[in-house]
Amino acid sequence: QVQLVESGGGLVQPGGSLRLSCAASGFASEPFIIAWFRRAPGKAHEGISCITSTDGGTYYPDSMKGRFTISRDTKNNTIYLQIARVEPEDAGVWYCAADRGLRCSAYAISNMPYWGLGTLVTVSS
Repeated sequence: QVQLVESGGGLVQPGGSLRLSCAASGFASEPFIIAWFRRAPGKAHEGISCITSTDGGTYYPDSMKGRFTISRDTKNNTIYLQIARVEPEDAGVWYCAADRGLRCSAYAISNMPYWGLGTLVTVSS
């Protein structure tokens, strides 16, 4: 059973930084990909980044390049998302999602079957 548990959300000031964590379990030895999504109030999920379990290959949509860095700890099956220069638009619920597979791409993250419950990020000075 695949389980994803996000953590690291909270209150952050504009311009600050934040690191989110996603603890993944249930894939056994299968290759998988994990992506981070942001959902601002009243808006749809936005894909931020993706990373593979096999070689750590990453994917960022063009619109998300620059402030976000995805990384992984293979020993603990934890995926991190570092957010730099936090902006008001980063406020919302952040989710990690997963799917079996070898590669990240826009298509691969467009319909991911496994989701965590999310972690709330509040941006305020």
